[in-house]
Amino acid sequence: MKKKRSQPAQRKPRTDALRNRRRILEGAKEAFTRHGASTSLDDIANQAGVGAGTLYRHFPTRDALIEAVYRSEVEKLATAAHEFAAAMSPVEALRAWLLLFVDYVTAKHIIAPALNSVAGGPTKLYEGSRSLVQGAIEELVKRAKKSGDVRRDIDASDLLRAVIGVSYVSSGSDWQQSAKRLVEILIAGSRPAE
Repeated sequence: MKKKRSQPAQRKPRTDALRNRRRILEGAKEAFTRHGASTSLDDIANQAGVGAGTLYRHFPTRDALIEAVYRSEVEKLATAAHEFAAAMSPVEALRAWLLLFVDYVTAKHIIAPALNSVAGGPTKLYEGSRSLVQGAIEELVKRAKKSGDVRRDIDASDLLRAVIGVSYVSSGSDWQQSAKRLVEILIAGSRPAE
């Protein structure tokens, strides 16, 4: 009888590897924002201060890098919801998260052409991220309702749709400012009647 080989334990990534990955993702986000999906991966590696081999070790293809940039932005939103909830009052956490969501929508618009270049399109990525985003805001709204900071009839999806709607209606470069003003209006309108 053959003896079963044990699988080697998965090692945690080294600190420098995690740091390099973060730098590559930030550099790629900036590069895709400025130059689109066709940005040279070597230029991204240079901007991140790593060698091309390091970039390709983390992201073997352009598609893998584009997808990772998008996922990173979604993960930042989900993480921020927990951090804001731990550090702020319920309504302030909701406000801060919605303002961060404006930045996410901005990044999504900018990187959308790059995401469209991914084999199979961005649909699967969007579907996976939708539940993370929805879950984050639902928890914040639930917490704000429980504290009495917002009305009981407030729906998390309505807040998201309002912010996303501004991004599609406003064609100017200042839509982010409109969206941030809308966040303040939404928060004020969400307050219970006195």
